[in-house]
Amino acid sequence: MALDFTADYLQDALSLSRYYKKLIDGALAQVSDQDFFRAPAPESNSLAIVLKHLIGNLRSRWTDFLTSDGEKPWRSRDAEFERDGDETRASLLAGWEAACELAFSTLAGLGAADLAREVRIRGEAHSVQQACNRQLAHFAYHAGQIVFLAKQWQGASWRSLSIPRGASAEFNRRVQTRAASER
Repeated sequence: MALDFTADYLQDALSLSRYYKKLIDGALAQVSDQDFFRAPAPESNSLAIVLKHLIGNLRSRWTDFLTSDGEKPWRSRDAEFERDGDETRASLLAGWEAACELAFSTLAGLGAADLAREVRIRGEAHSVQQACNRQLAHFAYHAGQIVFLAKQWQGASWRSLSIPRGASAEFNRRVQTRAASER
């Protein structure tokens, strides 16, 4: 059986992007509005600020992905790290949904032939595959920050987004049982 690595790559990139979004959504759903905007230290970012940065990054990178530089002239990256008095949790979450939809629909629209095409980010040439890898790494980096900070704010009331402590053996058993039944 021949494998189509390019189609597999694109499907995996989309699947991983959706997974990181699910982690972020699950973490943010557990925190209060107060904790959403609270920074752990003066030079640290709140959950809201990290989310605002991700929104700006996703919008910039995925708008006209194949035809314009990924760092758009309208993006103000530095402003993403400042709290705007008009921002609410609801407005940031709406922006987050829109930015993810843009990224996911653009990624879903790519074909195997697109992977070798050249795109630019801040004028630097990347293959589409390199740009996707860069975006996935950035997404994962900030997803980890968001989950970590939300877990700190929730403490003992945190609901695990993956395998809860003490449940690894049961999880492994279920996965192995499912894999055996699919053979």
